[in-house]
Amino acid sequence: MKRTLERRLAAVAGFDDPDVAREQYPTPAELAAHVLHTADLRGDLDSVVLDLGTGTGMLALGAACRSPARVVGLDVDGDALATARENERRVAPETPVSWVRGDATDPPLTRARIDASAATVVMNPPFGAQRGNRHADRRFLAAAAALADVSWSIHNAGSRDFVESFAADRGGTVTDAFAAEFDVARQFDFHTRERETLDVEVYRVAWPYE
Repeated sequence: MKRTLERRLAAVAGFDDPDVAREQYPTPAELAAHVLHTADLRGDLDSVVLDLGTGTGMLALGAACRSPARVVGLDVDGDALATARENERRVAPETPVSWVRGDATDPPLTRARIDASAATVVMNPPFGAQRGNRHADRRFLAAAAALADVSWSIHNAGSRDFVESFAADRGGTVTDAFAAEFDVARQFDFHTRERETLDVEVYRVAWPYE
C-alpha cells in the first residue's frame, strides 16, 4: 500500500518559482508516502487532517488518498495553491482537499471552524536555514499544538532535543521518531549539485488538545 501511494504521489508537481526565503523544497513522494503510511497505521488519518504549509500539496494529497473525513491544505503562497489544485486533479484522491490561503504559523483555522472532534497535522516546515527564517519550525509546531491532537512533522537531523523539549513545554509527548532521507533537486543558484540527499528526522507528537 505504501508503494501504491508513492506511485500516485509521483504525479505531484513542485513549485514553478520556488521562494528560497520560504525554503520551498517539495517533499519527496517516497518520504511523504512513508510518513503518511505510518500515520495511517496509527489511525491518525481517520478524522480531519491539516497540512500546514502545504506548498503544492504533497502531504495533503497523500493523506486524502487514505479517505479521512476531511483534508485541509493551508499555505500563504497563492501560486503554490494553484499548483496544488492542479495536482489534486492529477492524483484524484478519495477525499477532496479544501485549499486555504493563509499563514501556517498563524492559521486562520480553529477546530470549531473545521468542525473536527479530532485533528491530525502533517507538515514539512521550513528548517530555519535561511536568514530571517530562524526557528520557523518552532512556529509551525506551536500552530500544530493549538490545532491538533497529533502532529507528524519533518525536521532537520539533530532536532530531537528541540522537538522533545518544545513538546514537553506544552504538555505534549513525542511518541514516535525515525530518521529518513530527503532528496533535494537543484533549484536555486547557490546549489552546487544537481541533487543532494539530506538527513532528516520525522516526529509524531501527541498534544494535550482541550
